[in-house]
Amino acid sequence: MAITPGTHSFTLQRRADYDLDLTFKDGNNTAIDLTGYTVESQVWNVTRTTKYADWAVTYTNRSTGKVKLTLTDVQTTSFSPSDLRYDVLVTNTAGLKEYW
Repeated sequence: MAITPGTHSFTLQRRADYDLDLTFKDGNNTAIDLTGYTVESQVWNVTRTTKYADWAVTYTNRSTGKVKLTLTDVQTTSFSPSDLRYDVLVTNTAGLKEYW
């Protein structure tokens, strides 16, 4: 399934815990069943030369496409640039990897 990655901008406080709730949907705005899928996410600088953190991923409701990404206060302490990026890599049941 080819997915066009979305963009979600947010601001978080350095040295603070942060949670981000995501719901994966298709082009018809229908939730994607994530049963058997793996979700990974990382925080990078703009040029993707320095990785700052790995988000912890909690599957809050796989059948309705819901996950929670979490960063701890210890992880966000290292966030010094004012403009970082994150990615979300989803691996489906067939092993296909796509950045959403």
